[in-house]
Amino acid sequence: MSYIDGFVIACPKANRQAFIDHARVTDGMFIELGALRIVECWGDDVPEGKTTDFRMAVKAEADEDVLFSWIEWPDKATRDAAFARMTDPENSDPRMDREKNPVPFDGKRMIFGGFSPVYEVKGTA
Repeated sequence: MSYIDGFVIACPKANRQAFIDHARVTDGMFIELGALRIVECWGDDVPEGKTTDFRMAVKAEADEDVLFSWIEWPDKATRDAAFARMTDPENSDPRMDREKNPVPFDGKRMIFGGFSPVYEVKGTA
């Protein structure tokens, strides 16, 4: 079964196109390193909760929207190898250069993690 990396990000509303441009550059690298699918989602219906919610989780400010993204890998080994290659200073990819491809959000407030699927159902749309 596949392996999923999930991300929740707060991004300034004014940086929507900059985020899309950044994703187009970096997501291509993930695909080259073995990712099967990447989905980048801009918040459209993200309600405020009383105890917790997506906005609170990433400390989103009034001028920011919440983004939800995931990368699907064929397995954890492929993902681990990709991350090792991306963080290897001797093989640094220019697409990860923050001057050439600036990150349009505050990465300190990004929530991310790797997940092993335990159940899956597909429709016939």
